[in-house]
Amino acid sequence: MQRYIFCRKKKIIKGFFVLLQCKTFYEMEKERPLILISNDDGYHSPGIRKLVDFVSDLADVLVCAPESARSGYSCAFSAENYLRLKPRHNLDPATVYSCTGTPVDCVKIALDQLCRDRRPALILSGINHGDNSSVNNHYSGTMGVAKEGCMKRIPSVAFSSCYYDEHANLEPLRPYVRRIVADVLRDGLPQGICLNVNFPAEQEFRGIRVCRMTNGSWINEIVKERHPRGYDYYWVVGEYRNDEPGAEGTDQWALEQGYVAITPTKIDVTAYEFVDELKKAYE
Repeated sequence: MQRYIFCRKKKIIKGFFVLLQCKTFYEMEKERPLILISNDDGYHSPGIRKLVDFVSDLADVLVCAPESARSGYSCAFSAENYLRLKPRHNLDPATVYSCTGTPVDCVKIALDQLCRDRRPALILSGINHGDNSSVNNHYSGTMGVAKEGCMKRIPSVAFSSCYYDEHANLEPLRPYVRRIVADVLRDGLPQGICLNVNFPAEQEFRGIRVCRMTNGSWINEIVKERHPRGYDYYWVVGEYRNDEPGAEGTDQWALEQGYVAITPTKIDVTAYEFVDELKKAYE
């Protein structure tokens, strides 16, 4: 009988110790921030792998990214198709899921299903293979992630590189990404504002410049071809035109000069300077 009581006490003490361990781990988890990462190049892209590597010691990392490339999807979401999530194991130490939807779908489903009980302190997007300066901001699925996070009132930053080659060396971006991420984790961002960060196609950067968006446009966007079966088909390609070349203080000027360009981007697109004039015409 005494032996039974001793063993039972031992089990209770052991169970209590495990409970204390679990509680301590939970408290540590709550103290350590969570970063949600997505992109528009897919969960397997070298850019997202680098981003996870750059920040995984600063926070716990959850990745939810498209199962394949979704470039140019901007803020599109799946209104008519269902979504599927699949666990992946290619980005240690992050927890990784691929999603069948758009970049914005990835943010929506991650917040609703994957981290419902633990709100991310920060949402990151990228690192995109190709810059998202100027009007590319509006087309970009990379920026779509940051804008969606911003609309969910979570500080959000998008990272893009002017290197379009997926095998380009992104290691020089490390100290800049880490600095920006650490700053935003510490200080946050104003509500309704996310950051669009673009890196020049250089192996050494001259520093950081905070810039406005360059005025530009795309021209010669459609190429028509004839199919052997007798019908016409079209490719969307295009040529970017800088409408203010050399304008100092713009994101493209900064990139051309070898600087990392940071453009604070607003969700509120109201043209406040035109509101009063328009009121006079219609009110």
